[in-house]
Amino acid sequence: MKIAALQMVSSPDVAANLGVARQLIGQAAAAGAELAVLPEYFCLLGLKDTDKLEIAEQPGGGLLQDFLSGCAREFNIWLAGGTVPLATDVPGKVYNSTLVYNPSGQCVARYDKMHLFRFDNGLESHDEARVLTAGKQPVAFDLPSQDGHTWRIGLSICYDLRFPELYRELKADLLLVPSAFTHTTGQAHWEVMLRARAIENLAYVLAAAQGGLHANQRRTWGHSMVVDAWGHILALQAEGPGVVLANIDKAALAAHRLQLPALHHRRL
Repeated sequence: MKIAALQMVSSPDVAANLGVARQLIGQAAAAGAELAVLPEYFCLLGLKDTDKLEIAEQPGGGLLQDFLSGCAREFNIWLAGGTVPLATDVPGKVYNSTLVYNPSGQCVARYDKMHLFRFDNGLESHDEARVLTAGKQPVAFDLPSQDGHTWRIGLSICYDLRFPELYRELKADLLLVPSAFTHTTGQAHWEVMLRARAIENLAYVLAAAQGGLHANQRRTWGHSMVVDAWGHILALQAEGPGVVLANIDKAALAAHRLQLPALHHRRL
């Protein structure tokens, strides 16, 4: 199955971001991808954290959800919509949610980001909990591929990458990691953690990232990539908008898990 990580450098202009996203989805579909994944905050990287509250939607409908559904249907592709801000019952807070659409445009999975990023090194400071509510449960779904195989797809978002117990719980063949890693933390930890999650779970990893300098002067690390179950990087783009394509193989995955049955050797 061919898969695609879509890298963006999103801005405070929702319409412009959706235009870029649609172009990248179309490129991925034209290249034969069955699954495309947008980055975290693909629809908006605002000038301030609270900007995302202004575009929050109720689950089930709205500009962003209709856009994702329409693109999945138009391009006949499975589409993981990076993240969308969805309304909560808590005033001033939203969920940061990945929504997955099948080629008919139906939403087949929703995952609310469970781990909320906080970082302060004295020079830069981030605290997602100021405007986000944490999700409560892991989510995975089944994708029946055109090659006749069914893939178990596990969902995660950005900072989740630092919590390996989440990925153990997912028990997936392919792990999705839409992200907006900062340049500081990405440069230090991004690649090594993606490869570790692939190796320890004997699973493919697809990480779609924000990658560049944004209008709010935040710089994201980028380096969207696909990693195989042995930890090899199959495809990568360092910075700027683009489509990162790779083929994943169920037989190769099964062979790795047979040769090294670590998942069956777990004691905890």
